[in-house]
Amino acid sequence: MKPASSFRELTPAPESALADVRFGTRAVRLPLGENLAAALLLAGIMPFRLTPVSGAPRGPFCMMGACFDCLVEIDGVTRQACMLTVTEDMAIDMPAAGKGDGDA
Repeated sequence: MKPASSFRELTPAPESALADVRFGTRAVRLPLGENLAAALLLAGIMPFRLTPVSGAPRGPFCMMGACFDCLVEIDGVTRQACMLTVTEDMAIDMPAAGKGDGDA
């Protein structure tokens, strides 16, 4: 018996429930309304950003808005992917080097 969990599993979405999204130059189809960080991971997108000092790759870690490792740039604004849902025609980029969180 599977133990009870507060986490919900992503299930394959029907074609009609997918949104066309761009991550950098890559076009991807993500499940509409799902958590953006989880949907990007499911699509094989990694890393989400590079740290400005060392260039180390970063991606979602906590999935609850505490670690800031899932920062992405949407419409010129750096935001946490784990705190957003997938919407149609999102244009997502890695935050520009030298801007953003100042993390080493």
